[in-house]
Amino acid sequence: MANVMNTAAPPVATVAPAVKRRSFGELLATDLRALPVVVGLVALWIFFALQSDVFLSPRNLSNLMLQSVVVGIMSLGLLFVLLVKEIDLSVAAINGVTAVLMARFIVEMGMPPWAAVVIAIALGGVIGSLSARWTTYVGVPSFVVTLGLGLALNGAQMLLLPPTARYGLMGTGIETIAQTNIEGVASWAVWLIGLLAFGALMLTSLTRRKKAGLHVNFMTGLVVPLAVGALLSGGTVLILNAHQGIPLMVLIFAVMLGVAGYVLKETQFGLYLYAVGNNDEAARRAGIKVGTIKMAAFAIAGSVAAIAGILAASRTLGVGVFSGGGVGGGTLLLESIAATVIGGVSLFGGRGAVHAALLGALVIGTVQNGLNLMGVENEIRLIVTGLLLVLAVSIDKLIEKTTGQQSF
Repeated sequence: MANVMNTAAPPVATVAPAVKRRSFGELLATDLRALPVVVGLVALWIFFALQSDVFLSPRNLSNLMLQSVVVGIMSLGLLFVLLVKEIDLSVAAINGVTAVLMARFIVEMGMPPWAAVVIAIALGGVIGSLSARWTTYVGVPSFVVTLGLGLALNGAQMLLLPPTARYGLMGTGIETIAQTNIEGVASWAVWLIGLLAFGALMLTSLTRRKKAGLHVNFMTGLVVPLAVGALLSGGTVLILNAHQGIPLMVLIFAVMLGVAGYVLKETQFGLYLYAVGNNDEAARRAGIKVGTIKMAAFAIAGSVAAIAGILAASRTLGVGVFSGGGVGGGTLLLESIAATVIGGVSLFGGRGAVHAALLGALVIGTVQNGLNLMGVENEIRLIVTGLLLVLAVSIDKLIEKTTGQQSF
């Protein structure tokens, strides 16, 4: 019998489709969104270093970071609200009124400082969530609701203050927050813990992507960012240790950035925030409770504003008429919004990351610090800040028009 030949077709090798390389413009619209801000910040540092010999001194850089903390924390809270395509114009007033209430609880009612702080933060969250509920259930734009709420809270702040229009906090224990520095071996232990947490967060994200069948490059996704983070953070610790160590306020801001980064990148709530900001109707049809998500975003912004108010009160050793920049004027609200937008958060929702709060606050703080060293009047600082805001948004829109995409 003749041999029967195998007529089955040989297996066809499957070729994975080549990964399309993105252009530099597309990278600017996505992964490198922060690059223009970083370049601008470096340019500002070079300019002010040439204008003042003390700008790059450890003492001044430490002061610059302290000056940027309150605006940075306020910006971090606004990030959550802007992500869901809303705006909160009451955060500066919440900052002020919660700080005044905290001081009143401690000074007049004899409440323990830790209890007064907890109540103030919780109250900030409640105020924020109430304004969001009014917006989502009544239908009044958040711009109007929070503007009116801010004016009302400014009036409440004046009523809560004593006849002297100021509560002093020296000797209450609140001042120790701003006066505490971590230096020496302890500062490097903090650096190592932070670096390990950063690495664990990135490794978890990459592992999850790999299990989902997505392309993962551990060199560019883990090793390079970890090395860059180690160098930048290590250099920062060296500079701060050359003065008085890591200020506790700066460390609190860093921890808040880490927690917010985890929430936005690694949790379902973070995914819902971006989904609501990109298309709230589509998110609603997908089963996402849009109103609840927006209330949570406003509550976070209110609580974070209260934390910023407590830190500001600790640094100034008291609260008064101008606490929070609300009663009688002040620029805290405008600087906070400017820092958020300059850092790369979209005013139209759905795009932004936690590094925007850090970069934007550093830009605002650098302008203020550098111009003060040059002896420039405050009016010029406001003009420069306003121009930087317009420039940042213009560059952002030009990138979107050039690449034809808008992403987060």
